Amino acid sequence: MCRLSAIIADEYFSPMENIIALETMKEGHDGSGLGLILRDLGGEFAELKEYPILSGICARDFIPTLDEYMVARGFKTKHLWTPKISFRPGMNIKKRDFYFARAYEYPDWAADADPAAKEELLLETRLELRRMGMENESLFVFSFWPDVITLKEVGDPLEVGEFFGLDRKPLLAKTVLAQGRQNTNYAINLYACHPFFLQGYGTMTNGENTAFVPIREFLTSRDFAGYVGYRSDSEVFCHILHYVRHHLKFPLKYYKDVITPLMDREMGERADRKAIELIRRVLRPLTIDGPNCIIGFDQQGTVFMAQDAKKLRPGAVGGRPGKYALMSEVCGVDAAVPERDRSNDVFPMKYDMVMVPAGAKEIQVWNQRHGLMSTIS
Repeated sequence: MCRLSAIIADEYFSPMENIIALETMKEGHDGSGLGLILRDLGGEFAELKEYPILSGICARDFIPTLDEYMVARGFKTKHLWTPKISFRPGMNIKKRDFYFARAYEYPDWAADADPAAKEELLLETRLELRRMGMENESLFVFSFWPDVITLKEVGDPLEVGEFFGLDRKPLLAKTVLAQGRQNTNYAINLYACHPFFLQGYGTMTNGENTAFVPIREFLTSRDFAGYVGYRSDSEVFCHILHYVRHHLKFPLKYYKDVITPLMDREMGERADRKAIELIRRVLRPLTIDGPNCIIGFDQQGTVFMAQDAKKLRPGAVGGRPGKYALMSEVCGVDAAVPERDRSNDVFPMKYDMVMVPAGAKEIQVWNQRHGLMSTIS
């Protein structure tokens, strides 16, 4: 089992808040790893939002190769963050050589390029670096995107947070996703660690994706370079989100109709019945078969939670205007936002998709069965 911890706020906060929430849910995860995605960064990155940030881990003897590659592509280092490692006796963490989040200036030719060209450049660069370091694990690259940092390591989440020094000199962000546990069905590998990220979209999952193979086959047939990897059966949830929002340009609520399409008898109240019938028919290979609870965000910064039709994984959303928490368990919400009206907490069921737009002003609950959106603030 995994546990999920997401917080979205209108002010910057430390990812240790997510990690402490994971600690309150510790009986639900095995403590074998921590993955973090920080979005809408503050602190030393607050004035660097337009610059892409390369997040990863590098072997010491591979650093010159990394630097030479980035210079050859025309990228210039703008700012470097490395954690102030704090290793104390008893920590079950194997320290690696060089953890980094490095902001770059775009190559001269790309500085004024359109967004699509920049997105393609960042994707190509990340994938090539991943290939370069894959054979001997000399380099792990988790994300390369403006205003986003990704950290991952094997170990107990609280210990990993302290190991990175996030309790002493934290990174700051307005949106943070954190997952406790490395992986479900495969050997432990940092590329299998949630959350997953692709071109401004991120997801993490508690559950088992038993429909992994047909989903992977559909995605890899789309002739898009970013649909690769799949060290975890849950990585496809991020790629489905990317496909639905980025390629098909669907509104976020239709992500729910893609991954858990309604049956014929359930569509009667939907004014857009013809549209969702077509979605179900054409995108049937993307139907998930859980149990799964999915938390993610899109390029616009909306954070969401959705369940599969089985609804066998816990999920709770609560908070107040200015700060909301999306957690596996309500005790995680209590840890993140203790001062709130608990009567407004939401426990999404199989037809619900809960969304908190950027700015964290309200909770929106999309009911797929009835085609209705309600708001809690």
